[in-house]
Amino acid sequence: MTAIIIAAAVAVILGIYAISVYNGLITLRNRYQNAFAQVDVQLKRRYDLIPNLVETAKGYLKHERETLEAVVQARNNASTACAQAALDPSDTKALHNLNRAEGQLAGAMRGFNIQVEAYPDLKANQNMLALQEELTSTENKVSFARQAFNDAVTAFNTRRELFPACVFAGMFGFQRAALFEVENPSEREAVRVSF
Repeated sequence: MTAIIIAAAVAVILGIYAISVYNGLITLRNRYQNAFAQVDVQLKRRYDLIPNLVETAKGYLKHERETLEAVVQARNNASTACAQAALDPSDTKALHNLNRAEGQLAGAMRGFNIQVEAYPDLKANQNMLALQEELTSTENKVSFARQAFNDAVTAFNTRRELFPACVFAGMFGFQRAALFEVENPSEREAVRVSF
């Protein structure tokens, strides 16, 4: 009789612990998904600003059509990749594609900025200056949102990997979440928007 009571008490304790681990992992997963939603908001803001920047520059950069088209194409690719990653921030492949698209966008923007440097009238244009300020502000917000997302992912991954929670995390199907990192070291530099 005592053995049955002890076995029942151990089962209850394990059950309560499993529920606690499950609820904790759900909470942490929701936090990193929310953090990605904040990244998504800032990236969309950036994607909305870039066409305005291109439109403002078009009149001055008539002979730089390839550069403008590269920026627009990279922006569209990044926007599509962001939408895919937003569907499931735990999808490692989608996050990898977003990282790659963001790197391509950063490269296209660097090329754009090089072209803008050659046009003093464009550098002094009030619309261009206002867009520059907005884009700089947005780049800072993207950085902060990425950091918050990566912090939330790290907290989730740490919790799911600690023993004995890792046993229950595996049973409940919690997979490791991917960080939002830049793959190419040259892409780690922020987009320079000074004119």
